[in-house]
Amino acid sequence: MGLLIFVRNLLLALCLFLVLGFLYYSAWKLHLLQWEDSKYDRLGFLLKLDSKLPAELATKYANFSEGTCKPGYASALMTAIFPRFSKPAPMFLDDSFRKWARIREFVPPFGIKGQDNLIKAILSVTKEYRLTPALDSLSCRRCIIVGNGGVLANKSLGSRIDDYDIVVRLNSAPVKGFEKDVGSKTTLRITYPEGAMQRPEQYERDSLFVLAGFKWQDFKWLKYIVYKERVSWTHNIQREKEFLRKLVKARVITDLTSGI
Repeated sequence: MGLLIFVRNLLLALCLFLVLGFLYYSAWKLHLLQWEDSKYDRLGFLLKLDSKLPAELATKYANFSEGTCKPGYASALMTAIFPRFSKPAPMFLDDSFRKWARIREFVPPFGIKGQDNLIKAILSVTKEYRLTPALDSLSCRRCIIVGNGGVLANKSLGSRIDDYDIVVRLNSAPVKGFEKDVGSKTTLRITYPEGAMQRPEQYERDSLFVLAGFKWQDFKWLKYIVYKERVSWTHNIQREKEFLRKLVKARVITDLTSGI
């Protein structure tokens, strides 16, 4: 009798397991079908990026001539590519950063989790953490990002680059001596410790320094700078150079800097 009860309970448990497995498998298949039929990937981005605006927005901006400022165009295009796009937080972290719960849930570079005290210390002595009043007053801003590649060499595009309201440069991209090709204007210089210029005189006096924090050490590095403390590197630069030299010697990469 005890054996029969045991077998019955075993069969019931097995049936329950099979039913649950079937339900889980079915839900998984339905989930896959849903994303296969969707125009967006699992993160919510448009699968086929054609950079085209929806018809109603294309009509709205149809009468704008080439090169003119189009109010709201960038946001509209981003929303077409990524419908979840929103701008709930300010462009730069300011003293209201504690209110933005979402960015405090993720570690750098996706958020500021664990960096509250460092950021508070930095902001407490930072005079400005926003665009200048002149730029803030513009109803529409034309922006250009100037990369660090050599594609601009001998193109004489400097004057066209300087025509933009906001000129963004990255890391230690040089300007002095290359104005004819890259322009002379710098509104924002976005960098991280390893890519930053090392001497204060190299920075443009009328530009904004923007830190792109990829790891917690980057915030600590900025605190050293702001408080004029002894800087501790976030990477072992010498070790990285030795590694790069090995790659050059093994012909894995090519050194275009005349010596690392």
